[in-house]
Amino acid sequence: MTARRGSDHDDRGEQIQAAEREAARQRILAQAEAERIPAEDTTRAVPDRRWRRGQQ
Repeated sequence: MTARRGSDHDDRGEQIQAAEREAARQRILAQAEAERIPAEDTTRAVPDRRWRRGQQ
C-alpha cells in the first residue's frame, strides 16, 4: 500500500508540474499576443541599392 500511495503522490506531482507548465505556456502566449505588431503596421523593407552605383 505504501508503494501505491507513493505512486499517487508522484502522479499528483506530475499533474501539478503539467498544470504549471501549461499556465506558463499560456502566460507566454498572452505576452506574445500583447506584443505582436500587426503586419499592416510594419514598414516594408526597401532594398538598399547604393552598392550598385559603382557597377554602372
